[in-house]
Amino acid sequence: MKLTINGSIKDVDADPEMPLLWALRDLLGIKGPKFGCGIGACGACTVLIDGEPQRSCSVTVGSVSGAITTIEGVSSGENLHVVQQAWIDEQVPQCGYCQSGQILAAIALLNENPKPNDDDISEAMTNLCRCGTYPRIRSAIHRAAKKMGA
Repeated sequence: MKLTINGSIKDVDADPEMPLLWALRDLLGIKGPKFGCGIGACGACTVLIDGEPQRSCSVTVGSVSGAITTIEGVSSGENLHVVQQAWIDEQVPQCGYCQSGQILAAIALLNENPKPNDDDISEAMTNLCRCGTYPRIRSAIHRAAKKMGA
C-alpha cells in the first residue's frame, strides 16, 4: 500500500491491521513517534493525519487515507517550526521522550485555534509527560501563538 508521509509517497508492505507506529518505526525507519503505552493513552506516538493529531499505536496502516506528518516532517534543515523554536526557548524538554508527540499536538492546536487560552491548551494537550513539564509546555504554546501573529 502507499502512504504519504512527510510529503513523500512511500510503499509499505504491511498487514493492513499493523499499527501505523510499527510501520513507521520498523518498516520505514522513522523514529520520531515513540512507543509509550500501546493503548493510545500517553501520546508519545502522536502523528498528524491530515493535520489532526492521532495516536499511531491505535491507528492501523490500512485505515490511513490522509497525509501523515511526523516530527521529522515538521521542519526542513535548520529552519525550525515556530513551535519547535518555542520549545527550545522555553526549555521544555527534560527527558524528551514525549516531546515529538507534544510538539505535533501543539501544532495541531495552534492550526485550529491560533489564540488558545489556558483552558484551550489543557483541553487539547492530552499527551502525558512523565517529567511534568506541563507549565513549560503551556508557556511554549503561548510563545508560539504570539510568534505566529495571534
